[in-house]
Amino acid sequence: MNFYVLTLFPEMIESGAKTSIIGRAINNGIISLEAVNIRDYSTDRHRHVDDYPYGGGAGMVMQAEPICLACEALKKRIGKQPRVIYMTPQGRTFNQDIAKELASEEELVFLCGHYEGVDERAIEMQVTDCISIGDYVLTGGELPSLVIMDAVSRMVPGVLTNEDSGMNESFEGNLLEYPQYTRPEEYNGSRVPDILLSGHHANIERWRRNQSLLRTAKWRPDLFEKVSLDKHDRKFLRENGFDI
Repeated sequence: MNFYVLTLFPEMIESGAKTSIIGRAINNGIISLEAVNIRDYSTDRHRHVDDYPYGGGAGMVMQAEPICLACEALKKRIGKQPRVIYMTPQGRTFNQDIAKELASEEELVFLCGHYEGVDERAIEMQVTDCISIGDYVLTGGELPSLVIMDAVSRMVPGVLTNEDSGMNESFEGNLLEYPQYTRPEEYNGSRVPDILLSGHHANIERWRRNQSLLRTAKWRPDLFEKVSLDKHDRKFLRENGFDI
């Protein structure tokens, strides 16, 4: 997987990706990351990349030309048309299904806006996807890009040292993840559930499934629209006061 980020702040991307799982995957050559400075493609001698919006209004707008030049140069280097993702609150809301979809690509390009946004012509000419990480406004697209790269990277083979750790997590199967415990068995009077110490794997799996059902019912009942429930799931939920 090769990530490219078109940004005015490449150091923000580079420093944010040097640690933890992504940093290790980059060091191991499993994924690559390149931050492209949009200012390098400015034709202005002062390297300006923004200007006042037509029609008036507060703030500045990123110009189309340096963004388009940066995109075209990158596409020429890659040798094909990659998916170019513009991070914007107006895009479709990012979720695990989109992460899986993007993980199937060989290259992903992220366009990070700033100021009051990006000249619409750059979006029309270069962008293939508009994605949001939530209904709120940030100062730029760098943090959302890092969020998506983190989620996508986890699905690239070899990135996670334990392949199972990527499977039984929140939103896998559209359920929230069950509670996790580690040593000691008792902490401040609170014990690890006995079933997790039993060694009975089938019972443990059923307990974990039930806990995922309970958490989802309490915190994200909307997710049940995509969950396949069997008769045991429905019986357990009814016994616990949830008519799903």
